[in-house]
Amino acid sequence: MRTRGGIVTRRRRAKWIKLAKGYWGHKSIGYKVAKQAVVKSWTYAFRDRKQVKREFRKLWIARINAAARTNGITYSRLIEGLKKANININRKMLSELAINYPESFASIVELAKK
Repeated sequence: MRTRGGIVTRRRRAKWIKLAKGYWGHKSIGYKVAKQAVVKSWTYAFRDRKQVKREFRKLWIARINAAARTNGITYSRLIEGLKKANININRKMLSELAINYPESFASIVELAKK
């Protein structure tokens, strides 16, 4: 007698289809394609959690460089000056200062120039 896929098999497949809810076309209906799509999306999610951090750091550096150049110094010289002056401030906060508080940023640049 042939055994058919019982409730265990159906439940296991339903889990993957539930994870693929909202996907377009057969990716949200068919078990095999849904499973492939979900695993691929997990791969993208893992990769992009790292890339978001990279992208923000690039943005902060671009903002700091633009503000530093208006104060007559380059980004690399600014960071070098801050390290020599023992001013420990991260790039996110430097970027916020450069945008929202340009006079405070200018005073930090003067400290870095010395």
